[in-house]
Amino acid sequence: MVRDESPRTPASPALTMDSILGLLRIRVKRGINLAVRDVASSDPYVVVKMGKQKLKTRVIKKDINPKWDEDLTLSVVDPNLPVTLTVYDHDTFSRDDKMGDADFDVKPFLSALKIDTGGLPSGTILSRLQPCRKNCLSDESCITWKDGKVIQDMILRLRNVECGEVEIQIQWIDLPGSKGLSL
Repeated sequence: MVRDESPRTPASPALTMDSILGLLRIRVKRGINLAVRDVASSDPYVVVKMGKQKLKTRVIKKDINPKWDEDLTLSVVDPNLPVTLTVYDHDTFSRDDKMGDADFDVKPFLSALKIDTGGLPSGTILSRLQPCRKNCLSDESCITWKDGKVIQDMILRLRNVECGEVEIQIQWIDLPGSKGLSL
């Protein structure tokens, strides 16, 4: 009898509480000077991806400066994965047009979460990130202790398009029973 000794690849594990570090809430605030993809405007929406997770905002009709003010929440399993935002123009009779993309690294934000905030006044800046070639920031981004929460405001310059930025804010949500950030 011949035994099969070939290595087996394990089935991809389901997202379990002990594999999740916590939740990242992304408030997609607004688009600024987005590209025109229809006759005189665009019908933009944003798709946010991290690993295999994918969420999207609602479509804003005929507006290149849309205000979404919409919260999208991702489960963070691997902090080394970037978060990617892609803006699309919704089309009824053809494929949606891409209006640019941007990504950001969550590691600086997660590092700031480990700072002892006891006794700090609301509005204290914990860390500053400067725009550079390695990130999509269009302006300085501050990680701030505000109203008992650590938040980061960002304006991301869209790549692969002639113009456009997206303003977002991120916040961490500890999840009871999750792995947490202590590792």
